[in-house]
Amino acid sequence: MKVGITEVAVRAQVSEATVSRVINRRQGVSRRTREAVEQAMTDLGYERQTRGQLVAVITELVSNPFFADICERIESTLAPHGLKTVVCPCFPGGVQELDFLTSLADRGVAAVVFLSASNTIEGSDPGAYELLRSRRIPFVGINGQFEGVSEAPVFSTDDLLAAELAVDHLYRLGHRRIGMASGPVGNRPADRRVTGFVSSLAKRGVEDPEQWVVRQSYTVEGGQSAAISLLGRGATAVVAASDYMALGAIRGARRQGYDVPGDVSVVGYDGAMIMDFVDPPLTTVRQPADRLASEVARSVLALVGNRDVPVGELLFDPELVIRASTAAPKTE
Repeated sequence: MKVGITEVAVRAQVSEATVSRVINRRQGVSRRTREAVEQAMTDLGYERQTRGQLVAVITELVSNPFFADICERIESTLAPHGLKTVVCPCFPGGVQELDFLTSLADRGVAAVVFLSASNTIEGSDPGAYELLRSRRIPFVGINGQFEGVSEAPVFSTDDLLAAELAVDHLYRLGHRRIGMASGPVGNRPADRRVTGFVSSLAKRGVEDPEQWVVRQSYTVEGGQSAAISLLGRGATAVVAASDYMALGAIRGARRQGYDVPGDVSVVGYDGAMIMDFVDPPLTTVRQPADRLASEVARSVLALVGNRDVPVGELLFDPELVIRASTAAPKTE
């Protein structure tokens, strides 16, 4: 059985944080306590980690407030344990991602977090995972199960439920022609949201619900293009796959002469607090950034501390936040 910092802490009668400080040679530990921890590690046969103190977060959209919030929360949780977080912005699944990981692995990175990176892309290059496996570097995913990888923990928002929350809200307002501005095909979260959206419409008796889905990029421009297409089909409401796409949908509706929410209702997805201050304040489905980041940090600390963690994907419930971008339709 692996000996981790929990066992060392119990043996030395100190906290896990104190053991972490000793392992990472941080200040704030008395000589007597340090000696007790060192002796406990020797007695238990604890293998001191040779990895460094860096935890890499691989992500694409660092400009997105939601992703920035996740990164900040992970960093603030890991810092007291002597781990430093470095954010690596790169195109998911691309060459740059593998280059980042190769460079970090050579420098002794402690762990890697994939935040909507190659873990979200169907058919992504497995080189990143193979590299980490070969170097025995632990990794964790956010919002996407790794393809063909079963040994890593993954923490995701329940995208099927997110779509249902948005559709149910709009249906209760009276909308019956609801469209979805979704992300690209092959993006796991986007595909899940489409599946949830189509299922929500179908169970409400909508015929051919797929006709109300438009795929685009996760950008303001993508949301604008998708919304214009959906409005041309007679949609009175748009469910966007991200808050940025929702802002684009609002812009697209206005450029077509529609008022939001007077003529068209718009629902976003992510839930960054800044969306309370746009015009109009955006109704959105909020991802639980605090709980996602907390569980990711907890798993990273366990893995770096040589402790086992549950593997597979764990789903977290999102929350509907109603603001001023949705209202009852004028006519149906």
